[in-house]
Amino acid sequence: MTEPRKHVEQLKVAGRSESQRVLAALKKHGLLLQTDARLPNVCALVTGAPVRGSWWAHPRSHDIFRVSCGLAEHPDVLVIKLVSSKVTYVHRALWPYVVTIGRARAAWQLESLSRAALELLEEVDGTPVQTARGFAKPASELEKMLLVSSEQVHTAAGSHARRLESWDQWAQRKGLAQSKVKVDEAIDALEQVMDSLNRQFHARGRLPWHT
Repeated sequence: MTEPRKHVEQLKVAGRSESQRVLAALKKHGLLLQTDARLPNVCALVTGAPVRGSWWAHPRSHDIFRVSCGLAEHPDVLVIKLVSSKVTYVHRALWPYVVTIGRARAAWQLESLSRAALELLEEVDGTPVQTARGFAKPASELEKMLLVSSEQVHTAAGSHARRLESWDQWAQRKGLAQSKVKVDEAIDALEQVMDSLNRQFHARGRLPWHT
């Protein structure tokens, strides 16, 4: 094997190892952030240390991006703004709790929404919506309150957009069985996970209903 080809194969093996390590961490903790100073996160798992500032400026930003994209596309992973309004990867074991809370339409989810966000939510309830640039802020409001499922998509023009779905639409697409978990039970379950991680890593991660 020539040296360039050998180097490429070594990079592929290293990439698979990083992805496997990140997925194992997610299975272990239930939640994994994209980046954080203390809590388990993709950036630190890839680079070996917490990343300060924007990870896009890190020398291994391409590796972080590759592993993050691979994790987001895994069938057992949901990506939402769950912990401290940051990108959070959620393992399948916790999905019923997230969906139950997302469907609740509790006061903390609705009372601070702008009129534009409320109108967008009504539209998403009827059919999935691909957001245009003018709807970025209302979409972010819905994401932070766990009212919709959101994923990045590439448009035909080559730009980035977000596809918003109601949790009913998302659960049906994923083949997720109807959950019998009550809202209080779901909140308690996620709080236990969050409290455990905060104690273990001396962190202060917050869930949306605590902000």
